[in-house]
Amino acid sequence: MFTMVKTIYFLGPKTSYSDFAKEQFVNRFALNEYVEKPMRTITAIISEIDKHPENIAVLPIENSIEGTVKETIDNLIKIENQNINILGETVVSIEHCLIGYAKEFNDIKKIKSHPQAISQCYDYIYEKFGDNIILEPESSTANAIKNLSSTTLEIAAIGNKFSAEYYDKPIIDININDEKYNQTRFILLGVPDKIRQTDNDKTSIMFSTENKPGALSDILNILKENNINMTYISSRPSRKSLGEYCFFIDFDGNVLEDKNAKAMFEVLKHVKSFKHLGSYPAYIA
Repeated sequence: MFTMVKTIYFLGPKTSYSDFAKEQFVNRFALNEYVEKPMRTITAIISEIDKHPENIAVLPIENSIEGTVKETIDNLIKIENQNINILGETVVSIEHCLIGYAKEFNDIKKIKSHPQAISQCYDYIYEKFGDNIILEPESSTANAIKNLSSTTLEIAAIGNKFSAEYYDKPIIDININDEKYNQTRFILLGVPDKIRQTDNDKTSIMFSTENKPGALSDILNILKENNINMTYISSRPSRKSLGEYCFFIDFDGNVLEDKNAKAMFEVLKHVKSFKHLGSYPAYIA
């Protein structure tokens, strides 16, 4: 008898921050039956789960320093399967290291990493290397480390110490973040069996409005009038019309709660498009 293998996608390779988040979700929601599959890009992950909604995916969505992970938000807009929801969230602390085979800082001419990791270490990079250093983006911090070679001393990578140890790469310097309080929020994406309420839920929604004065203010006033605590907001171009934006909002509580359901009914009267992205257990530190 044929048994379908269920997959959990994450931004690889092994020991990436997404891998850490994936392990937290596996332990928290008992997802041991899922076979892990590291992917090279966020776009590829969302494309796969859109085509294969029986699977689940781990995605970075927000960093405490850099804000919204734009590639995730932009791809959430494009998901065609309306049943795919956010199932949960977790938070991973980000602690960057400089990794490579160089013996002296002066030997390093190029630094490779995920663009967000590079931007989180700009002050450190400028202090150590000035303006002449070449900064090259990689699909993940772990890939940047994995691809280091002992024959190219002039190339270094930024990533975590676990990746360095896993791929047997030398650590040059530790704790190089410009901001020491650095965390990334990850979401678990998939098709829920049904919406379940807990005592500590969060709801995520996505909508677009008419390009007119007060359009967003109308939505925010509805939340305020219903005593709903908004915890996150971001916007991205809708890619459908110049000046039209999609807004992403998180707020406390489950969409099944009376005041939240009432507010969403009112919101629907003021938007061009709307999607309930999920009601799920909020992260508890």
